[in-house]
Amino acid sequence: MNVRPARPLTPLRIANSFRGHVSIPGFASPRRLVLHIGFVILTGRPLTYTLSSPTPVKREEGKFFGVVPLMSTTLGERASLGRTETVESTEAQPRRGRNDREVIVVGGSAAGLFTAASVARGGLRVRVLESKPQFEPAPRTLIVTDHFRHQMGAAARESIINEIRRFELFTDGRSAQVALTKPDLIVERSRLIPALAREAEQAGARLSFDTRFLGIGPNARGLRLEVESGGRCEELHAGSVVGADGAASRVARASGWPPIETVPLVQAIVRLPKDCPSDTTRVWFVPDDTPYFYWLIPESPERGAVGVIGEHGSDTKRCFESFLEKKHLEPLEWQGARIPVYRGWVPVRRQIGNGEVYLVGDAAAQVKVSTVGGIVTGFRGALGVSQALLRNGRTHEFAALRRELRTHWLIRRALHNFEQKDYSQLVDLLDASTRQSLGEINRDESTRLLWNVVRRQPRLVLLGLRGLLMGKAERG
Repeated sequence: MNVRPARPLTPLRIANSFRGHVSIPGFASPRRLVLHIGFVILTGRPLTYTLSSPTPVKREEGKFFGVVPLMSTTLGERASLGRTETVESTEAQPRRGRNDREVIVVGGSAAGLFTAASVARGGLRVRVLESKPQFEPAPRTLIVTDHFRHQMGAAARESIINEIRRFELFTDGRSAQVALTKPDLIVERSRLIPALAREAEQAGARLSFDTRFLGIGPNARGLRLEVESGGRCEELHAGSVVGADGAASRVARASGWPPIETVPLVQAIVRLPKDCPSDTTRVWFVPDDTPYFYWLIPESPERGAVGVIGEHGSDTKRCFESFLEKKHLEPLEWQGARIPVYRGWVPVRRQIGNGEVYLVGDAAAQVKVSTVGGIVTGFRGALGVSQALLRNGRTHEFAALRRELRTHWLIRRALHNFEQKDYSQLVDLLDASTRQSLGEINRDESTRLLWNVVRRQPRLVLLGLRGLLMGKAERG
């Protein structure tokens, strides 16, 4: 192969060799030099080149704007081989590639906004589609572990309205107390969502309100979305789409995921009983009413949220009203939701043509089925999706989250078939050593928590196995 010696390439020689150039005022003759390998070099001063086949660039002597794909639309008009031409605002134009494709997040949920902020901070263009005219989330009192503090930015921490330092467990006249080393946090959802939206916007994400997702399909470069915005049908385009639109996700259905099972959550805001400290959450196990539990979560010294999770809406409401009457609690306002039930890992990514669709939060059933809490695990799922988008699919977060959710599923399978005598035995087995483990390790580290509890109270293994076997007998 014959290689010519390197020599400076001046603007005049560029013109002679590559059929002309045009200068732009304010720039040092920026040009698009088209190479015979499908790329162009943007430069404003003479550069040194070496001709070979294919043509490499050996070194430069001037300002180097970048190398970009030949057919890049970022650079304005398309280039053809053997031609140079002026480009507009060359220095400000990024290289087109994976990072230049827009990510659309459907749904202004907590997990969706967390995803949007994380991806925007990573340098991708992000747009959030919210079906409502503005963020007006329904009030709902949530309880999360201290892990929430480490996930959230300063703005989202404004949603914390109380701290819980103790749990009291009740069943059939028995009780046990668990003191927490690190307090649980009480979060008001109607404060959390706007705070997350502000953080997403500050990170560079664009929010589009009154925009309802209708459908999705492939196009030549990625994905095509059909939406209704302000009463008009529109078509949007993106490289990736994130479904963060809840347990009844339209994105999931349109992309081929099967429906997710949900259960009803009913909650009422009440005046906090005088005998209940504002830093103590109470839990009642009443298996005749629900395989889950009732709770009383203080919001403040004056108010608290009483709630229950059931399996059937009408039965759950009837049992809940009876429970409130027995406890002499008068509802001040009502709250409710359908909560997804984790039955096994939901694959979070699907390829559609040249684009990719992800699910996060409730849309992917990323909920701790033992307690039916999904804020922290939803954020972990959002972190995994963000990493996958920013790192070409590479993330370890999904594997860790899958293990966490599987452990909670195992615990739920055991508890779900407990009878009253089983819960009574469970509370009796919570000796000082076991309660210490429950207080030191939070429920978002379920594998470590389960191992330590079982190590300190081995008889809990037999009780858990009994619950699992009862479940298998019923299914058989």
